[in-house]
Amino acid sequence: MKETLTAVFEKSPYGYIGYVEELTGANTQGRTLEETKRNLTDAVELVIQANRQLAQEEITQKTNIITENIGSIAV
Repeated sequence: MKETLTAVFEKSPYGYIGYVEELTGANTQGRTLEETKRNLTDAVELVIQANRQLAQEEITQKTNIITENIGSIAV
């Protein structure tokens, strides 16, 4: 499975702002466009890790749950 995410970058007086349209919470800023792109990659990873942890905490409180890896998503 391969998913494509859309990164949006906006020029600001202080550098750049970046966010991912499809992933709420994945946003960042940087002095240069390159720095903002690197920061956004880190933000995406952190959001996914946080969402995974929250889901796992909720799942452990339930019974009759099946979890399964659906494959890698290239970001």
